[in-house]
Amino acid sequence: MTEKKQKRLASAERRKQIIEKATESFSKLGYEKTTVASLAKSCGISEPALYRYFSSKEELFSEVLKALKEKIDTSSLSKEIEKLNDIEEILFAISKHIFQIYLSNPELFRLLLFCSLKKHTLTKNIVNTLRLPYITILRRALERLKKNDLIRPINPIITANCFTGMITECVLGINLWKGMQGGDFKPEEIMKNNVPIFARGLRK
Repeated sequence: MTEKKQKRLASAERRKQIIEKATESFSKLGYEKTTVASLAKSCGISEPALYRYFSSKEELFSEVLKALKEKIDTSSLSKEIEKLNDIEEILFAISKHIFQIYLSNPELFRLLLFCSLKKHTLTKNIVNTLRLPYITILRRALERLKKNDLIRPINPIITANCFTGMITECVLGINLWKGMQGGDFKPEEIMKNNVPIFARGLRK
């Protein structure tokens, strides 16, 4: 391997390391409390060195969101939904995927939870990154069912946002509800309780 290739490889690995450390810090401490100085220290480099990879904390945060979005692979879910015509089956499939993705990726869960609790100014960016794939899939499904006269004449955009938001809040609630009014619920319990109610409201 040439020296030039080695440098490029080292650069790519360093960039990846910075994003990983930033993801960990943003999800544990939040945006404000995460500093460039602390990130540089955790990576074993100086602040000027970190700025050679990212021009600002804002740019780094955007890259963290991009990296997290890549973990939300909805391609198989999208194909599955396209084959379904029953609204309850569609809502269950989307709900199950959301629970699986968030609970198997703690950094996704923590970042969304932190920003939800703090009402962070960057919450919109986070929501668009982490929820939008599901909102889009559901909106398209609702438009298809509506066109085929299989559901009530609802607004697909509003409905998709509301349902996805409800399920995401339920994911957050799994930990928040523990010890509150006997609220130690499993994902299956939550889905079986909420999805049929929502589906009945959409069926004609």
